[in-house]
Order: sequence, then structure tokens, then C-alpha cells
Amino acid sequence: MLIGIAVVVVLGIGMWAVSMNSPASQPENSGGEDAAGVPSAAPSGANQPAAQPASKKEFTVSGQNFSFTPSTMTVKKGDTVRITFKSGDMMHDLKIDELGVATKILKTGEEDTVEFIADKVGAFEYYCSVGSHRAKGMKGTFTVTE
Repeated sequence: MLIGIAVVVVLGIGMWAVSMNSPASQPENSGGEDAAGVPSAAPSGANQPAAQPASKKEFTVSGQNFSFTPSTMTVKKGDTVRITFKSGDMMHDLKIDELGVATKILKTGEEDTVEFIADKVGAFEYYCSVGSHRAKGMKGTFTVTE
């Protein structure tokens, strides 16, 4: 009788071991390797952060006393940027050369609005191109982050 129990136990263990190696019991492939163990492309969207939709950023900048207020602006790449520039005390403009942005030269009390897409990452100087205003410190920093 002891031999019979041993045979049943051995057969049970053998059947269990065989069933563990059958394809039906193997975990489903979730990317990284195909069925043969060869690396494959990860499923679309796996391990990638969700794309943030571009947003619209609006700024009102005033220029007077050879300075800009605010003196810094920060947006994300792909954002639509709208800058309303107001000249406070004499003729001024606002330019960001690297992004192709420029307002008209404005007289005291006038304003102009420019709109563009921030398509380059970096820190860019914005400045007044009238006379020696830039050299006198009329500049700021426009930063585009990833």
C-alpha cells in the first residue's frame, strides 16, 4: 500500500510539473520580449509620460524707466504665447530675436500684442531696440522649458 501512495504522489507531481510548462499557464507577454524571448518594442504608450496638451500663456509687459515689468517670463515648449506690451514713458518696443518676436515701436501710452508658439527650448533675452535702451538695461529673460 505504501508503494501505491508513493506512485500516486509521484504521478501527481509529474502532471503538475508538465502543466506548469504548457503555454496556457505561462504569463501573458506584456512587452519587452516576444514569445521566443527576443526583445521587442514596448506597447504603445508604455513607460512614456502622458503628453501634456499645449496651453495658452498670456502676459502683460510694461516698459518704462529703461526696464521691463515683469523682467522674466516662463512657458513650456509648444505653448501659445500672447504678450501685450505697453509703453509707459517714452518710445519702446519688445523683441525676442531667437523666436522671431517683435512689437511695433510704441509711443507713451500705446500698446501692441504679439502671439506666437514657443517652439525652442532655452533662455532668451527680450529687449528694447530703441536707441541705447538695451545697453541701459532694458532687457529681460524669456524661458521655454520642456
